[in-house]
Amino acid sequence: MDDLAERFQQERGKLRAVAYRILGSETEAEDALQEAWIRLGRVDGVENLGGWLRTVVTRICLDMLRSRTVRREDLGTVLDEVAAPRSTPSPEDEALVADSVSRALLVVLDTLEPAERIAFVLHDMFAVPFADIAPIVERTPVATKKLASRARQKVQGCPVVPAAELDRQRRTISAFLNAARAGDLTAVLDVLDPDVVRRVDATALAPGMSPELRGARAVAEGTVALAARSQLAELALINGRAGVILAPHGRLLLAITFTIPANKITSYDVIADPTRLSQLTLAVLD
Repeated sequence: MDDLAERFQQERGKLRAVAYRILGSETEAEDALQEAWIRLGRVDGVENLGGWLRTVVTRICLDMLRSRTVRREDLGTVLDEVAAPRSTPSPEDEALVADSVSRALLVVLDTLEPAERIAFVLHDMFAVPFADIAPIVERTPVATKKLASRARQKVQGCPVVPAAELDRQRRTISAFLNAARAGDLTAVLDVLDPDVVRRVDATALAPGMSPELRGARAVAEGTVALAARSQLAELALINGRAGVILAPHGRLLLAITFTIPANKITSYDVIADPTRLSQLTLAVLD
């Protein structure tokens, strides 16, 4: 048994990476690995342990995806946690960061059907042949390839503006985000139009916060005041244009859409209402 436990530990890192990308949750990934370990103890003579464990973990994850209920993080609680002082990260925490997946990707993966997510993660992220994936998702290899292709299209999205325009949007929004994270009022003002308008859904309003602000100075000061909250923000493709999402643990809390006719932001909308969020088309912004 000690030898089996040692061999399982040798595979654990790879298995955890697979489970985390499929489930988007560190806790659920650990649960899947624990269940795989229990099942391993019930069988004898596994020849290809790595392949067997990957298949078992994937099937466990597939069952978890199919039975998952919709969960939504509480916005206020998460933002309070972000704003709170943080202790020095442990070596384990640093390892998790090094192995992290973009929050935008996790959000998009969460919109896929379970079989699509399995096919995409295993093939595109771990180079598992379609012939090996097919039995897990109960499809033919050809049908499994189509699942991965469909998922890939959703992940990559479809920009509605030319590449040069998308790049300009990305650069402007990146400058805005960097300035917000640093709490740099002057740098925030540099990317705002003098008559900029910021609108915020009621769901995302902090105490005393106005649902609408007008003017660069007011918007910039409001942005700098919430500098800690911008740490989780990440670029994403929203309805075919560059935007920002906030998605701790891969769970979408809010999205920000921008109007940038030149190189200055003339308006942006902070969307946190669940119904409005569900109507957005999200993709990874490379």
